[in-house]
Amino acid sequence: MGTELHAGIDFEKVVVSPYPLKMRSGIARRERTGMLVESVCRAPSGRGREERVTFAARLALPLLLVSAVLAAAGVSWWLAVGGSAVLVGGVWRRQARAAQEAVFAVPRDDASCVLWSVPERAAFAGALDGARRVRRTWPALGDMIDPVLADRSLTRALGELAEVLGRRQELRRVREELAGVRDADIPVDSPARVAADRQRERADEAWREAGDAANRILGSIDAAARAGESFIRERQVAATARHAERTLARVAGVPAAVESGPDLAGRTEAVIDAYRDLART
Repeated sequence: MGTELHAGIDFEKVVVSPYPLKMRSGIARRERTGMLVESVCRAPSGRGREERVTFAARLALPLLLVSAVLAAAGVSWWLAVGGSAVLVGGVWRRQARAAQEAVFAVPRDDASCVLWSVPERAAFAGALDGARRVRRTWPALGDMIDPVLADRSLTRALGELAEVLGRRQELRRVREELAGVRDADIPVDSPARVAADRQRERADEAWREAGDAANRILGSIDAAARAGESFIRERQVAATARHAERTLARVAGVPAAVESGPDLAGRTEAVIDAYRDLART
């Protein structure tokens, strides 16, 4: 995967690519967060053909009037009419696409990954949710992390996760095919059965390795999110405790303690370690 990662989820698949995603139908809006660009499908507009024709006619009438005025002023009439026609056609095409169900086109390059199976799609969607949680903690962590390096590590982890899940998806298909021939009516000592059993063992081992790799990446993203969120919550609790201490000292005569609220110095190491683990995935 390149430095920039594009991801999109529609009703049938997840597409992850280093290049901008294209639409097979419908419209999606792009939301950039650092090096991650998420394409979010828009719901169909619900505008039928009749409504689109009516809108195009209402748009064309003032454009024709403007074209007539420009022609009277000396502007070439075919240029004005041609420009109006292009504008009406563009609006019509945009509305026609907006009325369709948003579906991403399948990339044809080897650097992109398409996840079709439900478990892999759910895993990557969960990783995107975890990445959003991680990014929400960055403003509060301040100088504890470098947002640029953290964004690079997080984006790279998502790209590697997509590749691992893509391999796991292929292995799922291979295992299902091999499971289908397990009970074939052939002799036990048949070379074909022996070869199938050997390949099934290899597929099972590769399946477990891919699962372990995916779990490591998912665990690192979740650990970074939980470490940042926990630190922020503890800091909020510490602030509340200090405020309560000052209030009690003022209104109740309770002496202020030397140390107020939980000491968070030791917690910074946990946050930093979580981001180091994420960078190593």
